[in-house]
Amino acid sequence: MDRIDREIIAELQKDGRLSVTDLAARVRLSVSPCHRRLRELERTGVIRGYRALVDPATLGAGFETLVFVSMRQEDRGTVAEFEAAVADLPQVIQAERLFGDPDYLLRIVTKDLAAYQQLYDDYLATLPGVQRLTSTIVMKHVVADRPLVVS
Repeated sequence: MDRIDREIIAELQKDGRLSVTDLAARVRLSVSPCHRRLRELERTGVIRGYRALVDPATLGAGFETLVFVSMRQEDRGTVAEFEAAVADLPQVIQAERLFGDPDYLLRIVTKDLAAYQQLYDDYLATLPGVQRLTSTIVMKHVVADRPLVVS
C-alpha cells in the first residue's frame, strides 16, 4: 500500500459516495488507474464496504447503553451460543470480545429506558453463560465514527 492508496482510503472515509471521477481528481490520478486501485482495495478487503451513518435519535432510538458482560462459563459451545444470541439482537449495534474481565462489551441502542429494561429482562439476562451484566448509560458521544488514520 502506497501513499496514493492511503489518500484514496482517506477520501472515501470522508465521503463514501464520491464518484470515481471525483475521487481520482482528489488524489491526483486519472480515472482508470484510480478505479483499478479502488477495485484492488475492495478485492483485498482493505475496503470492506460502504454504508450510511445514521443518527439513531432521528429514528426514535435515542437511548444508548454500554453493557459489560462477565461470563460464568467460557467453554467453546457456550461462547458460540452466547455470540450467536447477541448477533441476533438488532438492538446490539456493536459487540466486542475482550481479554480479561469483563469478557464482552456490548453497545446497545433502544427507544428509551423502558425499552432497554425490557430487552435486559427478556433477553440479556437470559443469555447463555452470563454471570454478570453491568450497564452504563451513554451521556454523550465525544468522538464518534472517526475515520481511521492511515499512515
